[in-house]
Amino acid sequence: MSTTHPILIAGSWAEDPSSETFSATNPATGEKLEGAYPVSSRQTLERMARCSAEAASELNTLDPQRVAAFLDSHASLIDERRKSIAEMAHLETGLEISPRLMESEMDRTIDQLRQAAGCVRSGEWVSARIDTDKNLRSMYEPLGGGVLTIGPNNFPLAYNAIAGGDFAAAIAARNPIIAKGHPLHPATTRLLAECAHEAAKSTGMPDGTVQMFYHCSPEDGLTLIRMPEISAFGFTGSQKAGLAMKKAADETGTPAYLELSSINPMFLMPGAVGTRGGDIAQSIADSMLAASGQQCTCPGLIVLSESEESEAMIARLTQHLSEAEPHVMLSHDGVDSLHDAVLHNIEQGAERIIGGNPMPGDAARYEHTLLRVSASRFLENHQELQTEMFGVAALLVVCDIDDQFVEVARKLEGNLTGTIHHDGSEQDRALHAQLVRELRLRVGRLIHNGVPTGVSVNAATVHGGPYPATGHPGFTAVGMPTAIHRFAALRCYDQVDEWALPPELRDKNPTGTMLRYVDQEWTTRDA
Repeated sequence: MSTTHPILIAGSWAEDPSSETFSATNPATGEKLEGAYPVSSRQTLERMARCSAEAASELNTLDPQRVAAFLDSHASLIDERRKSIAEMAHLETGLEISPRLMESEMDRTIDQLRQAAGCVRSGEWVSARIDTDKNLRSMYEPLGGGVLTIGPNNFPLAYNAIAGGDFAAAIAARNPIIAKGHPLHPATTRLLAECAHEAAKSTGMPDGTVQMFYHCSPEDGLTLIRMPEISAFGFTGSQKAGLAMKKAADETGTPAYLELSSINPMFLMPGAVGTRGGDIAQSIADSMLAASGQQCTCPGLIVLSESEESEAMIARLTQHLSEAEPHVMLSHDGVDSLHDAVLHNIEQGAERIIGGNPMPGDAARYEHTLLRVSASRFLENHQELQTEMFGVAALLVVCDIDDQFVEVARKLEGNLTGTIHHDGSEQDRALHAQLVRELRLRVGRLIHNGVPTGVSVNAATVHGGPYPATGHPGFTAVGMPTAIHRFAALRCYDQVDEWALPPELRDKNPTGTMLRYVDQEWTTRDA
């Protein structure tokens, strides 16, 4: 009989009273993995919410240095156990151990936790503002309740609900976390939760600072979002699920930060295709093939002009994808969803170049797929032909006149990224000037002569964009300190005595180096 694993609640590991359980599946073999995980009930979630509210009260006045110590300790424990965590994530997701899990994603996970710790230590993320003449002072502070983090299936480490970017940002703002694991990789989440729990105990964080459950019914999840103890939530996943959660959050005024879908359009200018079409084809193929195309920044729409050079580039891209062996996807459900999206685009007028079918066998695999449509047909049916194909699949849009580049861009929905390839020639620069006016309004990150995959974790990164890429265009899910502001409240102190102010807003600079906006000047001096 499989062991039912405990959940992390109120500062300790405890058996979940629910009798309903689930198990993970190895997508490479179709076999059930050992271990059973509880489907938590509404009563369990209510208890978690109450515990998070109690922890929030303590965290509101907790020394930020302790929070930084927790984040650093969590990062170090993950680093110490990277091999066992990567091996488990490989079993549950089919993603390659090295370099994907063991190095690149693991390093990113550890680095963003440590970046968050650094932001807490510097204090500058609070954006302290002081007007000494009017004695008005403001800064970002904790929300005052629990933050629900819901991780996706495609990044079991860097976006994990109890170790990823949302977790790091919300903890940095001194909010308690209720982390919902993803049912595709529960054991990976359990290992990361063990690191978080150990770090919380060793650094003296309040009980209830980090809690974790594996799964719940959709109805109970929406009830949790509506609970008054929940002050915000972060979600990365499907558009349908995200919008249902946002609707529930809107009923109670709960801030919702959603990352939903993106086709990441690429526009290939004629000059660029003519001078380096072969190299562009190789770079696009490599970008599409990474992680079996299961990245939110995978290129899914490629726009280029009708020409002999373009046909040669399409042939090269087709060849690269045809010669590459399809890798295991995250689940058979993911294969089914990809197939539905491919068939939908074909029904809307796209033509199949290669692929378009699930592969036989027990492994969750899908043929590498390229579809093609004329720009005229795309413009006639642009809403339906922007359906995301989450896998190694892309739609080529072929323009017979340059003006159609701009028209296609004008019809795009919001996306995380938009890419333009040009060669700097007068022709490409003239077309670029028209194109970027439309594209800039519709993407969070504009890229020149590159690919959208490979998101840098730094202060200048924007991993966001207009709907439906995200639920709000004014925020980023990646990059410290800007990502922290999603889970913070901006509060003002009017005529408050010096002794009663938070240290960051007192006349004396609390660190001597913190940058504050004092009397209309960014400075490190005392007020």
